[in-house]
Amino acid sequence: MRTSNNKYFIICVLLFTILVLSSCSTTKHLPVGDHLYVGATVKINPDSTGKVEDQKSLKDLLESKTRPQPNKKFLGMPFKLWMYNLAGEPTKNKGIRNWLRNKVGEPPVLASSVRLKLNNDILTSNLISTGYLQAEVIGDTLTKKRKTKAIYIANTGIRYKIDEVKFPEDTTSVNKILQRFKENSLIKRGQFYDLEVFKNERIRIDNDLKENGYFYFNPDYLLIQADSTIGKNLVNIQVIVKPIAPIEALQPYKINKINIYPNYILQRDSIIRSAPPIEYKGLRIIDRRATFKPQVFDRLIFFKPGETYNRKDHNLSLNRIVNVGMFKFVKADFTPIDSLKSNHLDLNFYLTPLKKNSLSFQTTVTNKSNNFVGSEIRINQLFRNVFKGAEQLSISVSGGMETQVGGTQGIKINSTSFSAETKLSFPRFVVPFLKVNSTSAFVPKTNISLAFQTIKKGDFYSMNSIKSEIGYIWKENIYKEHILNPISITYVLPPDTSKQTYKDNIIRFPGLETNLEKVFIIGSNYSFSFNNQLNTERKNNIFFTGTAETAGNLVSLFANTNAAGQKIFAKTPLSKFYRLEVDFRDYFKIRKEITWANRLVMGYGHAFGNSTSLPFVRQFFAGGSNDVRAFPARSIGPGSYNSSTSQFYADQGGDIKLMLNSELRFKIFSIIHGALFADAGNIWLRKEDPTRPGSGFKGSNILKEMAVGGGVGLRIDAQIFVVRFDLAMPFRVPYLPENQRWVIKDIDFGSKVWRKNNLILNIGIGYPF
Repeated sequence: MRTSNNKYFIICVLLFTILVLSSCSTTKHLPVGDHLYVGATVKINPDSTGKVEDQKSLKDLLESKTRPQPNKKFLGMPFKLWMYNLAGEPTKNKGIRNWLRNKVGEPPVLASSVRLKLNNDILTSNLISTGYLQAEVIGDTLTKKRKTKAIYIANTGIRYKIDEVKFPEDTTSVNKILQRFKENSLIKRGQFYDLEVFKNERIRIDNDLKENGYFYFNPDYLLIQADSTIGKNLVNIQVIVKPIAPIEALQPYKINKINIYPNYILQRDSIIRSAPPIEYKGLRIIDRRATFKPQVFDRLIFFKPGETYNRKDHNLSLNRIVNVGMFKFVKADFTPIDSLKSNHLDLNFYLTPLKKNSLSFQTTVTNKSNNFVGSEIRINQLFRNVFKGAEQLSISVSGGMETQVGGTQGIKINSTSFSAETKLSFPRFVVPFLKVNSTSAFVPKTNISLAFQTIKKGDFYSMNSIKSEIGYIWKENIYKEHILNPISITYVLPPDTSKQTYKDNIIRFPGLETNLEKVFIIGSNYSFSFNNQLNTERKNNIFFTGTAETAGNLVSLFANTNAAGQKIFAKTPLSKFYRLEVDFRDYFKIRKEITWANRLVMGYGHAFGNSTSLPFVRQFFAGGSNDVRAFPARSIGPGSYNSSTSQFYADQGGDIKLMLNSELRFKIFSIIHGALFADAGNIWLRKEDPTRPGSGFKGSNILKEMAVGGGVGLRIDAQIFVVRFDLAMPFRVPYLPENQRWVIKDIDFGSKVWRKNNLILNIGIGYPF
């Protein structure tokens, strides 16, 4: 019966597809006498037996330069053109037909729009710029069944190489700089002639000059001459400074006075010059209201009077002033004292401060990894420049209601929460008895925070927690960030243990009492992140974060020991553990709108002293909309233990975690994106829990106990937000008998019972990783 249903389903899909395709011929609605343009093919040296270096890449590059580009395809099919033809001509400017034709679809690209001579010139120019100085391109068209294809024959000739690179040898100040740094030249003997390299070489030389005080120099004052008449397909390169370069560009400049206007008003272009300046370490601060302490600007501005101008200090100063978060308008103005008689610049910083106080109100829809969805209201009050040292004080309160939509095992659970947090941030390293300076473009921060949270989950339990941290955040560069909290204190208060409901739940649900223990977590944590996804030109981007946490080691030296041998601090058991976690992600761009994303997560925790397992708030979990999506949130594991037998909502944690995700992401049309994904993972306890058989970690059982699932996804990606729908199904269930864990053979889309028990729709905000 299952086979019959599957066949019926497949036949219906095929019939529907054939019907749609037959009614959506790509050439049916073309203008009379015109043809559908289906793209271009470039043939490189077809009459020659020799091939050029990296011919496939060159062919792809040239084909991408031709215009127009044909209709876009999805999985090899012109989906958008089909939608355009299927919709037909709309009779009004709204409705489904108008939306399909003008938003989803795209009109046919016509052969009459192809300009062969223009494309010939474009392709020839591209070949010449990469060293094929004798290249010639000839294009023609081929038409068959009202479809036209352009064919371009590219005869490249031999690619020219560089024989010699010369820099000016006279003793003028600019040419001395060019000689000093010529070893860093991007143009090397033996390289291919490449116009793009020449452009980058001009930028390199300009940077060298800027670093040595040549403030008014720019790359347009450089000329790179190529002599291709020397024969043997070689060229000589000569770098010269153009004679038209003005005298201001040919001399280095030094910094004279540094003036800072921290209360500049952009609308009135006002500068309060009547206020006497405050002199501080070579800085002249014109601040009649004494809004900021002078030390603030000493940490933000890297120039000193008398120093030679350099671009590095220029950029560092601007970046740090912007990143300190105090100003909405920042301008650095360099003014020559007298360009005819002096080579000195006055440096003026015009800074418009943000409002000292700001109140924000936010309502959000929440979607958490444990399948709780709901809404939250958050109010945040921000005080800037609290102690006149660019500090920020943030006070926020939030409250919300949630309901669990997955992993409930038939029990619907409502959750309410309330939290309050205050955080004081200093724009520098605050280290007792030490002075620590930062020279990066990013301002380091010292944070002191205190937070309180109370959560009530239905009639099962409520939990209160207090957390306080003192720590530092700093960035090495745009890619690397460090977070160090040398002092981190968490105090977890259990529910009211006198209630009968609590006592009943402890009996019914194994492990619940351990999860809700009263505990003190006093320790330190460190996190390192690397993320180069902002570099969109890379074909492959990665994200990595690693965290390490330890608790209870130092404070236990001062803690008391109770009769049971437990370390007690403030009449509360002290948790002792260390915890490690890494999250590595790779994003490989197969094509412009197709990305293959992969993630590996590994976590390990070792508790010692008072307990054999990590405290509940530090445990690892598996399953859910951002995890192994074919299983309800927190329902996987530990190990081969079946949490569904408890009839309690899934909330299983562990000391060890391993998870792998793979997802193929592609654009369908407009803001609609699709995905195919597969997930695998599980958690384990370091030591077996007798009340949860199969929960212990054994190295030989890792692969045997991995949960595996996969599915399809649909995403609405509007750049500023992403709404995600992932439909997943299990492929391997770890808690089934060992020889029955692969369940792919049981897939039966035609069965209502199978769909109800196996298909999980995950609705989320943002991408899963």
